[in-house]
Amino acid sequence: MDADALADARRPEWERLDELSRSRHLTGAEINELIVRYRAASADLAELKTSVGDTPQGAYLSTILAAARLRFTGASENIVAQAARFFTRQLPAALHRLRWTTAVIAVVFVLIVLISGAWISADPARVATLGAPAALAQYAEHDFVDYYEPMASFAGMVWSNNAWIALQCVLFGVTGVWPVWVIMQNAIGLGQAAAIMAAHDRLDVMLLHILPHGMLELTAIFIAAAAGLHIFWAWAVPGPRTRSQSLAAGGRSLATVAMGLVFALLLSGLVEGFVTGSALPWPVKIGIGALALGCVLFYMLVIGARAARAGETGDLIEYESGTPTLIAG
Repeated sequence: MDADALADARRPEWERLDELSRSRHLTGAEINELIVRYRAASADLAELKTSVGDTPQGAYLSTILAAARLRFTGASENIVAQAARFFTRQLPAALHRLRWTTAVIAVVFVLIVLISGAWISADPARVATLGAPAALAQYAEHDFVDYYEPMASFAGMVWSNNAWIALQCVLFGVTGVWPVWVIMQNAIGLGQAAAIMAAHDRLDVMLLHILPHGMLELTAIFIAAAAGLHIFWAWAVPGPRTRSQSLAAGGRSLATVAMGLVFALLLSGLVEGFVTGSALPWPVKIGIGALALGCVLFYMLVIGARAARAGETGDLIEYESGTPTLIAG
């Protein structure tokens, strides 16, 4: 076989295949044409290699076929495109899925705090079981407020601690118990603290020191608990899929929440580390905390709703997660 003669005869077809491979948008007819020309060019390459071995014509055709193959198999996005898709589509969509569960958890948390705090405060003997009188007075008069000393190291400590709690809620959520335990533990602890502060007539001080950062911090923990419970539900009630398939899909889509909460908790940590204990007026401090919470809720409810309407679920795209198993019915 004459490689030059074959190349001259087939060049218009190869160039058309190359053109189709590079086109950003293909019609249905062009996709069919791409497949037909890909098969024909593959046969030409096989004939070249069988007859004359490696040749410049074969190398040229291999390059065209490689480009065409990517149109069938797909190609990974660059890191910038992946990051943009994560923050504008995957993460807000995953957060949006959790909005109602997060709201229910928030209501339950507040009720536990109110009930436990009121129950302990109703009887001085119950307050006394929380510690020695001198220790309780020290906590109410000094320790609670002194904890919020503005400094970068404190902000970093708060951030890492809260991020770890949120990560546990998501990772161990499949148990169905861990997120509930975290919420119960924190709610009862906050109720106990409220009872101690109320017993020393400093409940207002407690509220002023918690609201600036606590609005966003607690919301982030509620979201993490909601994500963990959704993962548990995906395992407990898999629907038409197997438990492993349902758990994998739920875990992939909601693990993005854990990564997103790192940034939300960083913001709340900065507020706690530099705003809560600062000399700013309390209305300004609370306003900063409310603004931070408002930004996260806007991202979750508005941007998340937009991503959900576009069909986003928070899961990986098919190229990243693998081709799904089709289920009849």
